Amino acid sequence: MFSMNQKVIVITGGTGILGGSFVKGVCEAGGTAVILGRNQAEGDERVRQVKEAGGEALFIQADVLNESDLQKACDQVLNTYGKVNGLVNAAGGNIPEAVIGPDADIFTIDIPALRKAFDLNLFGTILPTTIFGKAIAAGNEKGSIVNISSMAAQTAITRVLGYSMAKAAIDNFTRWMAVELANRYGDKIRMNAIAPGFFITHQNRRLLTNEDGSYTSRGEAVIRSTPYKRFGEPDELVGTLLWLLGDGTGFVTGEVICVDGGFHVFSGV
Repeated sequence: MFSMNQKVIVITGGTGILGGSFVKGVCEAGGTAVILGRNQAEGDERVRQVKEAGGEALFIQADVLNESDLQKACDQVLNTYGKVNGLVNAAGGNIPEAVIGPDADIFTIDIPALRKAFDLNLFGTILPTTIFGKAIAAGNEKGSIVNISSMAAQTAITRVLGYSMAKAAIDNFTRWMAVELANRYGDKIRMNAIAPGFFITHQNRRLLTNEDGSYTSRGEAVIRSTPYKRFGEPDELVGTLLWLLGDGTGFVTGEVICVDGGFHVFSGV
């Protein structure tokens, strides 16, 4: 029910830490991973690792905010494999300039930085959806699109204003698009999202941990608010991803699934 056998799954941000786990998980489940990212060397290395393990993967250098890049990538996928079965919108992340420090004037906000956060996270999800989603719709098989939300969209998390608002918009887009896809295509294309809890990535490592590996004050606050009392491991997202991409969830759409060690349900008491 949740096999990726014979499925071609496009993964944006596939050169990142979470994206890397997604690529590995899809390929281990029998699927073909098409890795989209800007880092050619990292992308080539991901493909090498997959093929060394007996899987199939393709890296295409592309910027998720460049419509021409995405269209060329889609054309290459269709020319190579003849179809697209799924899309994982994993590209995104925090923008340092859009962070509001604890001592900053909250009435002096860097508006261009907020726009940059929206571009990367929201429009970096919408643009791939419009191009690869169209390819899914034109194909002969059913497909699934999975967006990446965040705990920052569930509750107010200090400092990361631009990131939080952009991820909240992704939640809304997920629900809106799921309904519109169903109205137009029935159950052919589903859209859902995963809201990860706190996972250590390149972008938040210095916010959550010190150079010696100990927690920063922010990292300690996260751990106190997480019932599991630890950060998540990237591979712990893979099961939910495969569940949402697989045929076994054919009646699931418009959902945001939290994978967070209990963070969003914990009152702190």
